[in-house]
Amino acid sequence: MPSEFALIDRYFRRPPRHAVLGVGDDAAIVRPSPGCELVISTDMLVAGTHFFADDDPEDLGWKTLAVNVSDIAAMGAQPRWAVIAAALPTANEDWLEKFSTGLFACADAFGIDIIGGDTTRGPRNFCVTIFGEVPLVGLQSQALLRSGAHLYEEIWVSGMPGRAALGLAHLQGRIALTEPALSVCLAALRRPQPRVELGLALRGIASAAIDVSDGLLADLGHLLEASCLAATLHLDRLPAPGLERDAYLSGGDDYELIFTSPPEHHAAILGLSERLDLPLTCIGKTEAGPAGKLTIFDAHGQPVEVTQRGYDHFA
Repeated sequence: MPSEFALIDRYFRRPPRHAVLGVGDDAAIVRPSPGCELVISTDMLVAGTHFFADDDPEDLGWKTLAVNVSDIAAMGAQPRWAVIAAALPTANEDWLEKFSTGLFACADAFGIDIIGGDTTRGPRNFCVTIFGEVPLVGLQSQALLRSGAHLYEEIWVSGMPGRAALGLAHLQGRIALTEPALSVCLAALRRPQPRVELGLALRGIASAAIDVSDGLLADLGHLLEASCLAATLHLDRLPAPGLERDAYLSGGDDYELIFTSPPEHHAAILGLSERLDLPLTCIGKTEAGPAGKLTIFDAHGQPVEVTQRGYDHFA
Protein backbone atom coordinates (compact mmCIF):
# COMPACT_ATOMS: atom_id res chain seq x y z
CA MET A 1 0.00 0.00 0.00
CA PRO A 2 1.45 3.44 -0.93
CA SER A 3 2.31 5.87 1.84
CA GLU A 4 0.36 9.06 2.55
CA PHE A 5 3.06 11.12 0.83
CA ALA A 6 3.12 8.88 -2.22
CA LEU A 7 -0.64 9.30 -2.55
CA ILE A 8 -0.32 13.08 -2.32
CA ASP A 9 2.44 13.11 -4.93
CA ARG A 10 0.51 10.84 -7.25
CA TYR A 11 -2.97 12.36 -7.03
CA PHE A 12 -2.74 15.90 -5.66
CA ARG A 13 0.55 17.44 -6.79
CA ARG A 14 0.42 19.63 -9.92
CA PRO A 15 2.79 22.39 -11.07
CA PRO A 16 1.37 25.68 -9.70
CA ARG A 17 0.33 28.37 -12.18
CA HIS A 18 -0.32 31.29 -9.84
CA ALA A 19 1.50 30.31 -6.63
CA VAL A 20 5.12 30.99 -5.72
CA LEU A 21 5.26 27.58 -3.98
CA GLY A 22 2.65 24.83 -4.07
CA VAL A 23 2.30 21.27 -2.74
CA GLY A 24 5.32 19.63 -1.12
CA ASP A 25 6.59 21.97 1.62
CA ASP A 26 5.37 22.78 5.14
CA ALA A 27 3.30 25.62 3.72
CA ALA A 28 2.48 27.19 0.38
CA ILE A 29 3.46 30.68 -0.73
CA VAL A 30 1.22 32.96 -2.79
CA ARG A 31 1.70 36.50 -4.05
CA PRO A 32 -1.53 38.45 -4.53
CA SER A 33 -1.82 40.56 -7.67
CA PRO A 34 -0.94 44.23 -7.24
CA GLY A 35 -3.93 46.32 -6.17
CA CYS A 36 -5.92 43.32 -4.94
CA GLU A 37 -6.95 42.01 -1.55
CA LEU A 38 -7.53 38.38 -0.59
CA VAL A 39 -10.97 36.85 -0.16
CA ILE A 40 -10.93 33.61 1.86
CA SER A 41 -13.61 30.98 2.51
CA THR A 42 -13.80 27.42 3.79
CA ASP A 43 -16.39 24.65 3.49
CA MET A 44 -16.61 21.09 4.75
CA LEU A 45 -18.31 18.14 3.02
CA VAL A 46 -19.13 15.15 5.23
CA ALA A 47 -20.30 11.71 4.08
CA GLY A 48 -23.92 11.13 5.03
CA THR A 49 -24.60 14.85 5.36
CA HIS A 50 -23.39 16.44 2.13
CA PHE A 51 -22.96 13.38 -0.07
CA PHE A 52 -23.76 9.67 -0.21
CA ALA A 53 -20.99 7.24 0.64
CA ASP A 54 -21.35 5.59 -2.78
CA ASP A 55 -21.41 8.82 -4.83
CA ASP A 56 -19.30 8.79 -7.96
CA PRO A 57 -15.83 9.94 -6.82
CA GLU A 58 -15.20 12.05 -9.92
CA ASP A 59 -18.44 13.98 -9.37
CA LEU A 60 -17.55 14.32 -5.69
CA GLY A 61 -14.11 15.70 -6.54
CA TRP A 62 -15.74 18.38 -8.71
CA LYS A 63 -18.34 19.28 -6.10
CA THR A 64 -15.84 19.41 -3.22
CA LEU A 65 -14.09 22.33 -4.88
CA ALA A 66 -17.10 23.84 -6.68
CA VAL A 67 -19.04 24.63 -3.50
CA ASN A 68 -16.06 26.67 -2.31
CA VAL A 69 -15.64 28.41 -5.66
CA SER A 70 -19.27 29.52 -5.33
CA ASP A 71 -18.48 31.43 -2.14
CA ILE A 72 -15.74 33.33 -3.96
CA ALA A 73 -18.12 34.03 -6.85
CA ALA A 74 -20.69 35.48 -4.45
CA MET A 75 -18.06 38.00 -3.31
CA GLY A 76 -17.42 39.17 -6.88
CA ALA A 77 -13.89 37.77 -6.61
CA GLN A 78 -11.61 35.75 -8.87
CA PRO A 79 -10.73 32.32 -7.39
CA ARG A 80 -6.97 31.63 -7.32
CA TRP A 81 -5.74 29.07 -4.79
CA ALA A 82 -7.16 26.28 -2.63
CA VAL A 83 -5.95 23.86 0.03
CA ILE A 84 -7.80 20.62 0.80
CA ALA A 85 -7.84 18.46 3.93
CA ALA A 86 -9.23 14.96 3.43
CA ALA A 87 -10.15 12.12 5.76
CA LEU A 88 -10.34 8.80 3.93
CA PRO A 89 -11.38 5.39 5.29
CA THR A 90 -8.91 3.58 2.99
CA ALA A 91 -6.16 4.39 0.51
CA ASN A 92 -8.20 3.18 -2.46
CA GLU A 93 -6.13 4.29 -5.44
CA ASP A 94 -8.86 3.73 -8.04
CA TRP A 95 -11.21 5.92 -5.96
CA LEU A 96 -8.52 8.56 -5.41
CA GLU A 97 -7.63 8.73 -9.09
CA LYS A 98 -11.26 9.43 -10.01
CA PHE A 99 -11.71 11.92 -7.16
CA SER A 100 -8.59 13.87 -8.11
CA THR A 101 -9.68 13.87 -11.77
CA GLY A 102 -12.93 15.62 -10.81
CA LEU A 103 -11.16 17.94 -8.38
CA PHE A 104 -8.62 19.11 -10.95
CA ALA A 105 -11.28 19.37 -13.67
CA CYS A 106 -13.00 21.97 -11.50
CA ALA A 107 -9.68 23.63 -10.65
CA ASP A 108 -8.79 23.88 -14.35
CA ALA A 109 -12.24 25.19 -15.27
CA PHE A 110 -11.83 28.14 -12.91
CA GLY A 111 -8.08 28.69 -13.04
CA ILE A 112 -7.34 27.51 -9.49
CA ASP A 113 -4.09 26.11 -8.08
CA ILE A 114 -4.40 23.36 -5.44
CA ILE A 115 -1.46 24.43 -3.29
CA GLY A 116 -1.56 22.17 -0.23
CA GLY A 117 -3.60 20.37 2.38
CA ASP A 118 -3.56 17.27 4.55
CA THR A 119 -4.75 13.66 4.53
CA THR A 120 -5.64 11.31 7.36
CA ARG A 121 -7.50 8.05 7.93
CA GLY A 122 -11.08 8.44 9.11
CA PRO A 123 -14.72 8.71 8.02
CA ARG A 124 -14.76 10.27 4.55
CA ASN A 125 -14.93 14.05 4.65
CA PHE A 126 -13.26 16.97 2.90
CA CYS A 127 -12.50 20.50 3.99
CA VAL A 128 -11.38 23.06 1.40
CA THR A 129 -10.08 26.55 2.08
CA ILE A 130 -10.13 28.75 -0.98
CA PHE A 131 -8.47 32.07 -1.70
CA GLY A 132 -9.58 34.63 -4.26
CA GLU A 133 -8.68 38.15 -5.31
CA VAL A 134 -10.78 41.26 -5.61
CA PRO A 135 -9.47 44.66 -6.71
CA LEU A 136 -9.19 47.78 -4.65
CA VAL A 137 -10.12 51.15 -6.12
CA GLY A 138 -8.15 53.51 -3.98
CA LEU A 139 -8.81 52.14 -0.52
CA GLN A 140 -12.27 50.87 -1.48
CA SER A 141 -12.77 47.13 -1.90
CA GLN A 142 -14.83 46.00 -4.88
CA ALA A 143 -16.03 42.87 -3.05
CA LEU A 144 -19.76 42.19 -2.96
CA LEU A 145 -20.94 41.87 0.64
CA ARG A 146 -24.13 40.55 2.18
CA SER A 147 -24.42 43.83 4.06
CA GLY A 148 -24.40 46.09 0.97
CA ALA A 149 -28.10 46.09 0.01
CA HIS A 150 -30.08 49.34 0.09
CA LEU A 151 -33.74 50.24 0.46
CA TYR A 152 -36.08 49.60 -2.52
CA GLU A 153 -33.55 47.68 -4.59
CA GLU A 154 -34.52 44.83 -6.88
CA ILE A 155 -33.78 41.26 -5.79
CA TRP A 156 -32.48 38.94 -8.50
CA VAL A 157 -31.56 35.27 -8.65
CA SER A 158 -29.52 33.39 -11.25
CA GLY A 159 -30.38 30.11 -12.94
CA MET A 160 -33.00 27.72 -11.60
CA PRO A 161 -32.56 27.04 -7.86
CA GLY A 162 -34.35 23.92 -6.69
CA ARG A 163 -33.09 21.46 -9.28
CA ALA A 164 -30.45 20.02 -6.94
CA ALA A 165 -33.07 19.55 -4.22
CA LEU A 166 -35.32 17.73 -6.68
CA GLY A 167 -32.42 15.49 -7.71
CA LEU A 168 -31.74 14.65 -4.06
CA ALA A 169 -35.43 13.95 -3.42
CA HIS A 170 -35.39 11.51 -6.34
CA LEU A 171 -32.35 9.67 -5.00
CA GLN A 172 -33.98 9.46 -1.56
CA GLY A 173 -37.16 8.01 -3.10
CA ARG A 174 -39.37 10.93 -2.05
CA ILE A 175 -40.28 11.76 -5.66
CA ALA A 176 -39.84 10.04 -9.03
CA LEU A 177 -38.38 12.20 -11.79
CA THR A 178 -38.39 11.21 -15.44
CA GLU A 179 -36.17 12.29 -18.30
CA PRO A 180 -35.11 14.88 -19.27
CA ALA A 181 -35.74 16.46 -15.84
CA LEU A 182 -33.95 13.60 -14.07
CA SER A 183 -30.61 14.16 -15.80
CA VAL A 184 -30.85 17.94 -15.38
CA CYS A 185 -31.59 17.73 -11.66
CA LEU A 186 -28.94 15.09 -10.93
CA ALA A 187 -26.35 17.15 -12.81
CA ALA A 188 -27.28 20.20 -10.70
CA LEU A 189 -26.81 18.14 -7.54
CA ARG A 190 -23.60 16.37 -8.51
CA ARG A 191 -21.82 18.97 -10.65
CA PRO A 192 -22.88 22.45 -9.50
CA GLN A 193 -21.67 25.30 -11.71
CA PRO A 194 -20.28 28.20 -9.64
CA ARG A 195 -21.30 31.55 -11.14
CA VAL A 196 -17.83 33.09 -11.20
CA GLU A 197 -18.33 34.96 -14.46
CA LEU A 198 -21.58 36.43 -13.16
CA GLY A 199 -20.01 37.46 -9.86
CA LEU A 200 -17.20 39.29 -11.64
CA ALA A 201 -19.68 41.03 -13.98
CA LEU A 202 -21.83 42.18 -11.04
CA ARG A 203 -19.11 44.40 -9.60
CA GLY A 204 -20.41 47.93 -10.04
CA ILE A 205 -23.95 46.66 -10.76
CA ALA A 206 -24.99 44.68 -7.66
CA SER A 207 -24.90 46.13 -4.18
CA ALA A 208 -25.00 42.83 -2.27
CA ALA A 209 -24.83 39.11 -3.07
CA ILE A 210 -24.92 35.65 -1.54
CA ASP A 211 -24.89 32.14 -2.99
CA VAL A 212 -27.76 29.68 -2.61
CA SER A 213 -26.36 26.84 -0.52
CA ASP A 214 -29.04 26.31 2.15
CA GLY A 215 -32.11 27.48 0.20
CA LEU A 216 -33.20 30.67 -1.55
CA LEU A 217 -35.37 31.96 1.29
CA ALA A 218 -32.85 31.05 3.98
CA ASP A 219 -29.91 32.62 2.17
CA LEU A 220 -31.84 35.71 1.13
CA GLY A 221 -32.79 36.03 4.78
CA HIS A 222 -29.09 36.07 5.71
CA LEU A 223 -28.45 38.86 3.19
CA LEU A 224 -31.38 40.91 4.50
CA GLU A 225 -30.32 40.46 8.10
CA ALA A 226 -26.80 41.62 7.28
CA SER A 227 -28.21 44.65 5.42
CA CYS A 228 -30.82 45.42 8.13
CA LEU A 229 -33.66 45.25 5.61
CA ALA A 230 -36.91 43.41 4.93
CA ALA A 231 -38.17 42.32 1.51
CA THR A 232 -41.17 41.32 -0.56
CA LEU A 233 -41.15 38.39 -3.01
CA HIS A 234 -43.70 37.56 -5.70
CA LEU A 235 -44.42 33.92 -6.46
CA ASP A 236 -45.77 34.67 -9.93
CA ARG A 237 -42.27 35.80 -10.95
CA LEU A 238 -40.68 32.47 -10.07
CA PRO A 239 -40.07 30.25 -13.12
CA ALA A 240 -41.13 27.15 -11.17
CA PRO A 241 -44.64 25.76 -10.53
CA GLY A 242 -45.95 23.30 -7.91
CA LEU A 243 -43.40 21.04 -6.27
CA GLU A 244 -40.66 22.75 -8.25
CA ARG A 245 -41.67 26.03 -6.64
CA ASP A 246 -41.21 24.61 -3.14
CA ALA A 247 -37.77 23.30 -4.11
CA TYR A 248 -36.97 26.67 -5.71
CA LEU A 249 -37.79 28.51 -2.48
CA SER A 250 -36.26 26.23 0.14
CA GLY A 251 -34.07 23.65 -1.60
CA GLY A 252 -30.33 24.09 -1.17
CA ASP A 253 -27.16 22.84 -2.85
CA ASP A 254 -27.72 24.91 -5.99
CA TYR A 255 -24.95 27.49 -5.71
CA GLU A 256 -26.77 30.06 -7.79
CA LEU A 257 -26.39 33.72 -6.80
CA ILE A 258 -28.94 36.01 -5.18
CA PHE A 259 -28.13 39.69 -5.52
CA THR A 260 -29.67 43.11 -5.06
CA SER A 261 -29.31 46.04 -7.43
CA PRO A 262 -30.78 49.54 -7.91
CA PRO A 263 -33.75 49.62 -10.34
CA GLU A 264 -31.76 51.76 -12.80
CA HIS A 265 -29.55 48.70 -13.50
CA HIS A 266 -32.53 46.54 -14.57
CA ALA A 267 -31.81 46.77 -18.30
CA ALA A 268 -28.09 46.18 -17.75
CA ILE A 269 -28.84 42.97 -15.83
CA LEU A 270 -31.12 41.72 -18.60
CA GLY A 271 -28.30 42.40 -21.04
CA LEU A 272 -25.90 40.52 -18.77
CA SER A 273 -28.31 37.58 -18.71
CA GLU A 274 -28.27 37.46 -22.50
CA ARG A 275 -24.50 37.83 -22.74
CA LEU A 276 -23.84 35.03 -20.23
CA ASP A 277 -26.69 32.87 -21.56
CA LEU A 278 -27.86 32.56 -17.96
CA PRO A 279 -31.40 33.23 -16.67
CA LEU A 280 -31.46 36.18 -14.26
CA THR A 281 -34.89 36.69 -12.67
CA CYS A 282 -36.10 39.69 -10.66
CA ILE A 283 -38.20 38.15 -7.88
CA GLY A 284 -38.84 41.03 -5.48
CA LYS A 285 -37.48 44.12 -3.81
CA THR A 286 -36.00 45.24 -0.52
CA GLU A 287 -38.24 47.10 1.90
CA ALA A 288 -38.10 48.89 5.22
CA GLY A 289 -38.91 46.60 8.12
CA PRO A 290 -37.45 44.17 10.64
CA ALA A 291 -34.10 42.82 9.48
CA GLY A 292 -34.55 39.57 7.60
CA LYS A 293 -38.35 39.71 7.34
CA LEU A 294 -39.65 38.22 4.07
CA THR A 295 -43.22 38.78 2.91
CA ILE A 296 -44.24 36.51 0.05
CA PHE A 297 -47.21 37.27 -2.23
CA ASP A 298 -49.08 34.98 -4.61
CA ALA A 299 -50.26 35.93 -8.11
CA HIS A 300 -53.35 37.61 -6.62
CA GLY A 301 -51.36 39.83 -4.27
CA GLN A 302 -52.24 37.78 -1.20
CA PRO A 303 -49.58 36.98 1.41
CA VAL A 304 -48.45 33.35 1.51
CA GLU A 305 -46.92 31.62 4.52
CA VAL A 306 -43.92 29.41 3.72
CA THR A 307 -42.78 27.44 6.76
CA GLN A 308 -39.80 25.59 5.25
CA ARG A 309 -37.18 28.16 4.26
CA GLY A 310 -34.01 26.14 3.93
CA TYR A 311 -31.51 23.73 5.44
CA ASP A 312 -30.12 24.07 8.96
CA HIS A 313 -27.38 21.64 10.01
CA PHE A 314 -28.45 21.73 13.66
CA ALA A 315 -32.23 22.02 13.30
